[in-house]
Amino acid sequence: MRMIFRCDPRLAEHLPRPFPARTALPDWLRAMPAKAHSEIHDRDIRTVKQCPPFVDAMAYGVMIPLPCDIRVEHGAFAWDWDIPEPATQGHPRAPLSFHPVAQFAGAPFANGQAALKFNSFWTIELEPGWSLFATHPVNRDDLPFRLISGLVDADRFHDGGINFPAVWTQPDFAGVLPKGTPVAQCFAVPREAPELVFEAFDDAHREAYAKVVGEVLAAPNVYRKHFRAKRGRLVT
Repeated sequence: MRMIFRCDPRLAEHLPRPFPARTALPDWLRAMPAKAHSEIHDRDIRTVKQCPPFVDAMAYGVMIPLPCDIRVEHGAFAWDWDIPEPATQGHPRAPLSFHPVAQFAGAPFANGQAALKFNSFWTIELEPGWSLFATHPVNRDDLPFRLISGLVDADRFHDGGINFPAVWTQPDFAGVLPKGTPVAQCFAVPREAPELVFEAFDDAHREAYAKVVGEVLAAPNVYRKHFRAKRGRLVT
């Protein structure tokens, strides 16, 4: 699988590149202890830092970074970004634009407010039969916005930028959203629908279920040691 990112030639030296999500795990996860005391259990228990599915979801795919610092003051957004005039007609220069409230009429996440739009400065091309799923960076509720998920057939639509709408979730935020902040986490997903098959356990599956559950309850790290697949590194 190849993901091809292209940008305007005049901006190539000014844009941070999309990067593997595994390289952008947040500081709060790195600082989290491996174990913490549980009052309910009256002992130390493992935290989600030791949960491979939790961490692997955060580390999967590619992050789209914010191209410059954004200053935020009680709902007002400003930036100073000195870049050349793009060589491509119709290409954006501003890192942000907006969707009016009417575009999300009745949507529970909108809360009656306009949505941000993180403008795209990279086009993304995937191989035939694959689509691009873009969503909020996984488990990143620390970010002061919430991306609105979308699915784009990027094997066909790859000559224009994919913009990323988001709802600002911290109205009292005052500060800087720094350049390089992950604004979208993207995965290549096959477009062909799976065949859904439903079965009741037979004897072999019941025995296997009991065996696996027993092992998981008896010792830590069973999934990590015996079931977790080795993940290849993204090649750039």
